Amino acid sequence: QVQLVESGGGLVQAGGSLRLSCAASGRTFSSYAMGWFRQAPGKEREFVAAISWSGGSTRYADSVKGRFTISRDNAKNTVYLQVNSLKPEDTAVYYCAARGSQTMWVFTTPSGYDYWGQGTQVTVSS
Repeated sequence: QVQLVESGGGLVQAGGSLRLSCAASGRTFSSYAMGWFRQAPGKEREFVAAISWSGGSTRYADSVKGRFTISRDNAKNTVYLQVNSLKPEDTAVYYCAARGSQTMWVFTTPSGYDYWGQGTQVTVSS
């Protein structure tokens, strides 16, 4: 079992940056592949970024590639999402997710994850 708590969201102007954090409980955080997803009102939850248990593999949605960076600090049980050059279309609730996996695989669909946080709101004004 792992519990996830996101933080770092907020209101930012277009072109701005935020650093989202996802703190995980439990002593086996390093055994989990992690992902970030987002969901805008009236839309389905969509993949943003994912990282393997070691951090050796990452993947990004085309819409955020070059602007967002996922990273993790296993010593702090935390995964991060640095979001730069924000656009109004990035406005959404951002969720982190975890899946037990000690492979180099990353997972890009919501069904690939077992645990979810409560989300943090990111609002980008134009």
